[in-house]
Amino acid sequence: MPSSLAFLLTAIFVALLFRRDLREKPNVTGALWIPVLWLLIICSRAVSQWLALAGFQIGGVSVEEGSPVDAVAYFALILAGILILVKRRIGLGKIISNNRLLVIFIIYCFVAVLWSDFPFIAFKRWIKSLGPPIMTLVLLTEPDPEEAFIRLMKRCAYVLVPASILLIKYYPAWGRAYEFWTGASSNVGVTTDKNELGFDCLIFGFFFVWYLLQVRQREYGKPRRNELLLCAGFLAMIFWLLKMAHSSTSLASLLIGIVVVLFLGFRFVNRKRLGFYITAGIFLILFAQFAFGIFGVGIEMLGKDPTLTGRTDLWKILLGWKINPLFGTGFESFWLGERSAKLAQIYWWHPNEAHNGYLEAYLNLGLIGLALILLLVFSAFYKGCKMLSEHFEFARFQIGFLAAFVLYNWTEAAFKSLHPLFFIFLITFMKYPKPQTLTVKELSLNEEPEVLKHFVA
Repeated sequence: MPSSLAFLLTAIFVALLFRRDLREKPNVTGALWIPVLWLLIICSRAVSQWLALAGFQIGGVSVEEGSPVDAVAYFALILAGILILVKRRIGLGKIISNNRLLVIFIIYCFVAVLWSDFPFIAFKRWIKSLGPPIMTLVLLTEPDPEEAFIRLMKRCAYVLVPASILLIKYYPAWGRAYEFWTGASSNVGVTTDKNELGFDCLIFGFFFVWYLLQVRQREYGKPRRNELLLCAGFLAMIFWLLKMAHSSTSLASLLIGIVVVLFLGFRFVNRKRLGFYITAGIFLILFAQFAFGIFGVGIEMLGKDPTLTGRTDLWKILLGWKINPLFGTGFESFWLGERSAKLAQIYWWHPNEAHNGYLEAYLNLGLIGLALILLLVFSAFYKGCKMLSEHFEFARFQIGFLAAFVLYNWTEAAFKSLHPLFFIFLITFMKYPKPQTLTVKELSLNEEPEVLKHFVA
């Protein structure tokens, strides 16, 4: 098929999906498009990279300073999110009281800017790190937050999944990447790296499995059948992309998350004893490792070498690096300056992350920052367990995703402000209680000045 025809058919397919989405008249406001744009950007390529592909001349971009075009794009979305929250009269006190641990972590990250070797760069990165919590609050203050979350995920998938297939199959100059030193090719789709395509598949693959389980419980009829076909079609495309990406970590994490979601749905599972099940599972895995070495077997099954493609050697060097063990090197600062240059001399592939989220947190924020992150994880698990009896479906999404997220960070670093997995983690973690469920019309009325509301009444 000619590439131009493939592009046209893909564009029509995406347009029909959005037409269907809008005709369903979901109980969400137009403000949801701000988080949609945010997730689309962090799940694909930076704005400057898309503009460069389109032929626009973009100025030089450095690892330390980044692109001014990207800075403007992120700042514009953050500002738009803040204006939406101000218009909705979101109370800062409610945000803090319902997310104390997260607020403490954000404040600690701000303080960690002070001891960075590059404080101005670290401060700019900290400003960007406010984006995910702000986008999450925009979503949580929608008339129906769960419906808003589903629409967010579906709308992003409508663009990212078909576009990735299009680029890989018909525009290989854009959809494939080549190693600078070896020349080896990899499929990247709308992203810039095969691991990035992998975590896109992890996010949307897990979502559509969870959503499929929800749709199956609906009454029989045409709407149910159409949604099932939608889920099945996107899952087929996502697993094809996952196969093309060859991202073992994303595949293993996705399977673990799906297993947890399915396990929680069995009738014989006592949801009040979930902590016991997790503890028993951990001990069983540890016993199997000491007795049979299952980690090595699992690594071989995933097609990895014992060093996890050089990761274990890198971890040894990083653990031996002289840093302040309590405070680290500063917020997102370890991979700046001389440290990055020295590691580039050791490894031909020029590492720019620790390929372990927990080690990455330690290098940047020290043991204090690592402890706060672990507390966030344990708190998310505790909240998910409490929610099982009140809101089972979203609770099992939260717990299943948390399992995938924790495993993913073992060989990749996702505890980063602009990482899509961290954004989804915040959506499942943050809370902003609403007194009642409002419709789009009621929320729009509440956002008007008091005089106008009395006039309408």
